[in-house]
Amino acid sequence: MELGQVLGALPALTDPRVLVGATTGDDAAVYRIAEDRALVATVDFFTPIVDDPEAFGAIAAANSLSDVYAMGARPLFALSLVGFPREKLATGLLERIVSGGAACLAEAGVPVVGGHSIDDAEPKFGYAVTGEVHPGRMITSRGAAPGHLLYLTKPLCSGLVATAIKRGLCPPDLEQRAVAVMLHLNRQASEAMVEAGASAATDVSGFGLLGHLANLLPPGSGLGADLRLSAVPVLDGVEELVAADLFPGGTRRNLQALGARVDWNGLAEGDRLLLCDAQTSGGLLVAVPPERADRFEALLAPAPYPAIRIGVVTDGPIRVSP
Repeated sequence: MELGQVLGALPALTDPRVLVGATTGDDAAVYRIAEDRALVATVDFFTPIVDDPEAFGAIAAANSLSDVYAMGARPLFALSLVGFPREKLATGLLERIVSGGAACLAEAGVPVVGGHSIDDAEPKFGYAVTGEVHPGRMITSRGAAPGHLLYLTKPLCSGLVATAIKRGLCPPDLEQRAVAVMLHLNRQASEAMVEAGASAATDVSGFGLLGHLANLLPPGSGLGADLRLSAVPVLDGVEELVAADLFPGGTRRNLQALGARVDWNGLAEGDRLLLCDAQTSGGLLVAVPPERADRFEALLAPAPYPAIRIGVVTDGPIRVSP
């Protein structure tokens, strides 16, 4: 809600080369530079969510790449963004953060070509990523239709786990598995949804699963969804964090922002919060026409995190059932 208020102050875009701007809540901007080529640009950075510096840098990189992958695009290069306290430069922590990020980008075949840094009391790290896509093959947050099937390509975990880490309450094995989820690139899922012919997509990040689903089904579109809680993939061990109410503040704001858009069917508050849990480097939420669903599932069947069908687009409200 707050972000929408800020974006409303931006002037209307009239340049026909801007194919995707800020008005639709998409994951990246898209700018046509030729009939068959468009640039995709995005930026993301945040404070540490894990204690290990290399892992933090790598997660920041995977998260930044995800916005490009969510558009069905190929990342080309990245610029790093750093906020770090000057008096702690001698600790070597920043070098380890940068090294972790560079290693993740190297895995994706994306060079770091520069960046910008500021003296900041609280460390922050991320990247501005530029990619490319054929204008006719890009996938945006608009395009879902009733009957299209909804898939999630990574289990939910990161918001709760990050809070548990900060409070010293996260089991080491759960932290390790959650880091693996966050480090997993959305590249394979992106390629699969393009090949299968997905109708719409977004990555699941700060607004949580239901917040990003709501953006795929904008108010006034007449679109809704039937979602099954039992079908939503959740990393083993996260249920204990739900029971301990280790949700970050952003998750509670996500739930509040949904207001009356969701029919919860009496679901417990913990389950509601789980579906709104703010994610970092989450999976892709993809809408696929039913005749193309088998192809999408088959393409991701060998992946570490296969595509899980969690619901269907409808012409009613967003309904969540157990």
